[in-house]
Amino acid sequence: MSDLILFWHRRDLRISDNLGLAAAWQRTSKVIGVFCLDDGILRRNDVASARVAYLIGCLRALQQRYIEAGSQLLIIHADPQVGLPKLADALGALAVYWNRDVEPYSRSRDRAVAAALKEKGIEIRIKTWDQLLHAPGDIQTSSGSPYTVYTPFWRNWSRQTKADPAAQLETLQGLSAPEWEQAENAGVIPLPDAKDLGFTWSNELPLLPGEKAAQAQLSRFCEAFIQAYDIQRNVPSAPGTSLLSPALKFGAIGIRKVWAATVEAMEHTRSDEARVGINTWRQELAWREFYQHVMYFFPDLAEGPYRQPLKAFPWDNDKDRFQAWSQGKTGYPIVDAAMRQLNQTGWMHNRCRMIVASFLTKDLIIDWRWGERYFMQTLVDGDLSANNGGWQWSASSGMDPKPLRIFNPASQAKKFDPDADYIRQWLPEIRSLDTAMLVTGKIPEDECDRCNYPTPIVDHKKQQAIFKERYRLQKAAVTQ
Repeated sequence: MSDLILFWHRRDLRISDNLGLAAAWQRTSKVIGVFCLDDGILRRNDVASARVAYLIGCLRALQQRYIEAGSQLLIIHADPQVGLPKLADALGALAVYWNRDVEPYSRSRDRAVAAALKEKGIEIRIKTWDQLLHAPGDIQTSSGSPYTVYTPFWRNWSRQTKADPAAQLETLQGLSAPEWEQAENAGVIPLPDAKDLGFTWSNELPLLPGEKAAQAQLSRFCEAFIQAYDIQRNVPSAPGTSLLSPALKFGAIGIRKVWAATVEAMEHTRSDEARVGINTWRQELAWREFYQHVMYFFPDLAEGPYRQPLKAFPWDNDKDRFQAWSQGKTGYPIVDAAMRQLNQTGWMHNRCRMIVASFLTKDLIIDWRWGERYFMQTLVDGDLSANNGGWQWSASSGMDPKPLRIFNPASQAKKFDPDADYIRQWLPEIRSLDTAMLVTGKIPEDECDRCNYPTPIVDHKKQQAIFKERYRLQKAAVTQ
């Protein structure tokens, strides 16, 4: 057996600030990266082409980073339970390291891979929580239980000391020529394009793939936008958000490096308003961790509601209305603009994610899981924990002290897109109409016909009343 360690990359597609990779390097300089293209993920019905395109771009960038360090990132396309032990055995690896994950599928898969490696006598190391600033279980209530409400979680989380970025790797050692041949015989392949895997994405991505691109975007955000984040984050027409969600999803940037950037930004400002902006973005990072913690402790959330009244809710689930929603043809301009942005770019502004989710569940009265799945089928940053948490929040089925919340599309547009800049950007067919029409959605029928834009498919006020009554009855039934 050699001193070679295989590091299994999953959602940590970077060299720097990688806890598991740093631990492997501290043990031996002969560290080889491996990524497994897993059909258990790729062949699900909720995989977005944009996300696969971003993933492949990150892997291409990561391969280059390994070459620069003197090593290699190997690619296999196999069931990880079979492919990883086969590769490790062929190379005579001392151990396989990887970072832990919170998702139910990942945890089950990792247990199976660990058992298969142990059968071959190969050591495993999987103790690190690289994707989180605080591991599940580190942030608990006074009674020692996991939080189910965000605000007290945030208060506790924000008080805790955050770790510095992981040690920077220096020179690595790669495979020798004979070892390369053994790796190829064990299933190592060239990195395929997304289209080779059955996914086509021809549009631009909202964030360039890879570690260097993510770090550059973090720097731009902290230099130009983070101080005004509290003001700009809810304006969908403004470049006020970080756009780092794809990088955080795949770990193209380390969360400790992200936190360190907020610390530096806080140290270099004397403005109270700027401090509020920085702290508000920190709260968004805490939301990300809250949803991951609750997914770890309550894995059933991946399948259904947290709140009892929504577990047997009588949804209408009208397929025609769902299609209109998914295509951005509901007759509600702010909703349609957001869905067009999603379909064309693979990304949607977070304020708009809440607007369209509320509309699907409270106006169209369609099961939130339909929307959750559609988002995962389209989002470049689709992440089970964050997406599930956001949809359950909007549907009033999740961990929220104010469960019954309904957004009025017109009120949301008036507050966050008052000049209809966002609506005009994504709905060119009605761009020339008066701003008041676009914001309120009160477009005369003849104007809709002229612009080839649909009239509203439902009446918001009526649908709101229907939803409230059904919720009341479900709640009463649960408490009896």
